[in-house]
Amino acid sequence: MARTVELRSDTFTLPTESMRKAMAIAEVGDDVWDEDPTIHRLQERAAEMVGMEASLFVPSGTMGNLCALLSHAQPGDEVIVEVDSHIYQNEVAGAAVVGGLQLRPLDSESGRLQPEQVLRAIREPDIHEPRSAVLCLENTHNRKGGTCLSPSQTEALCLVAHRAGLKVHLDGARIFNAAVAQRIDVRKLTGPVDSVMFCLSKGLSAPVGSMLAGRADFIERARRMRKMVGGGMRQAGVLAAAGLCALNEMVDRLAEDHVNARRLAEALQGLPGIDVDRSTVETNMVFGECRPPLTARQFIDRCRPAGVLLDQASPYRWRMVTHRGVSADDVDYAAAAVRGLFSEPATTPLRATG
Repeated sequence: MARTVELRSDTFTLPTESMRKAMAIAEVGDDVWDEDPTIHRLQERAAEMVGMEASLFVPSGTMGNLCALLSHAQPGDEVIVEVDSHIYQNEVAGAAVVGGLQLRPLDSESGRLQPEQVLRAIREPDIHEPRSAVLCLENTHNRKGGTCLSPSQTEALCLVAHRAGLKVHLDGARIFNAAVAQRIDVRKLTGPVDSVMFCLSKGLSAPVGSMLAGRADFIERARRMRKMVGGGMRQAGVLAAAGLCALNEMVDRLAEDHVNARRLAEALQGLPGIDVDRSTVETNMVFGECRPPLTARQFIDRCRPAGVLLDQASPYRWRMVTHRGVSADDVDYAAAAVRGLFSEPATTPLRATG
């Protein structure tokens, strides 16, 4: 294999040289004792950027979402989520197992819940039913193609939830992608919600960590929850130093990833047995659908020897994600390699599976 183009996820980004230097000289302390000065600076910077009173550094986005739900709700409460949301599909039922929370999934066409369907899902007080406590939003929405909620959509959903007494948590793992794609200040997307989690270790290229932000009293509760689920870290300022570089240096360049994703989607048009919907390419993700008998796994396995790595989303659906480690030239190479593979008959017959 002469060349590898890593398109499985933007979690494969490597730290920049400035991050490595900052990590090497980071001033540190014990963060469980709340005495790490670099983490203090990161938390202040993160809260400022998303317009919140305070924030908390957590090891992962999954832990950040879990701490948010544990802090907003009580065991036996219900949390409204989108059916393909990361919290519902990819976080190992942590809200139920750890928090005793019931998740109520609602379907949507593009990851954008509608205010009227949320209103219908909110329960009236009844001793036979769980209490509706939290509405979770996701922006960008991963499994629906990296699609974005707009400020007006976010505001409308929050208005319905808040009128009914629910808190609103935003899984904003890639919220800066959403802001850059819409050419707006990220605070227009985070302002209406009660809490937001966003990742440092995806498109922003930091090696580890996510941020949970909200009101100061909420963050104090979340700090206890973080300790309870094992997220208390010691001299983690070494990691926070890279996070500061991510926030200060890496946000604007996300636009390059979005351009490359559109370039990739356009180049993959017309492949035999493959459908790529360019209309869903709003940020840094390209999803494709294989027409039976070709499966996503067969498609991925055929691309791997050519050095093109991608991820399976479902039995017939696959995902490619652009990031700082993928240049425009890499995109052109990957597209040409895939087109070359599928312009000739497969060396082995393709059979439907399952």
